[in-house]
Amino acid sequence: MNWVQALSQDELPEGARQVVQVGEHAILLLHHQGQIYAMSRSCPHLGGGMDKGKVTDQGTIICHLHHSEFDLRTGEVKVWAPWPPGVGRVLGVVSQEKPLPVYPTKVEAGAIWVGLPESK
Repeated sequence: MNWVQALSQDELPEGARQVVQVGEHAILLLHHQGQIYAMSRSCPHLGGGMDKGKVTDQGTIICHLHHSEFDLRTGEVKVWAPWPPGVGRVLGVVSQEKPLPVYPTKVEAGAIWVGLPESK
């Protein structure tokens, strides 16, 4: 794992979200219920910005465009493209169901760090 400093801890208070560039990745950082989560800014469905997604108390994030829902910890798909009615199912078939890329985080020395896979 290659740990990259993303932000100062003070820049992401509880309830905040921010998109940061970490290496080649545009990553959404969320501070939700005392945890800091890092995930791809782009929804794997049709590339919509997850930074506008709704975060739920059940630990998921819902894409604001087609309402695909993903687990914050694992990126696992909970619901795939249910919206808009009639069109969502078609779009769900057009784009194969894929998990949301997520990254480990840690807070150390007053900073938020994001773990990226080692380059080969």
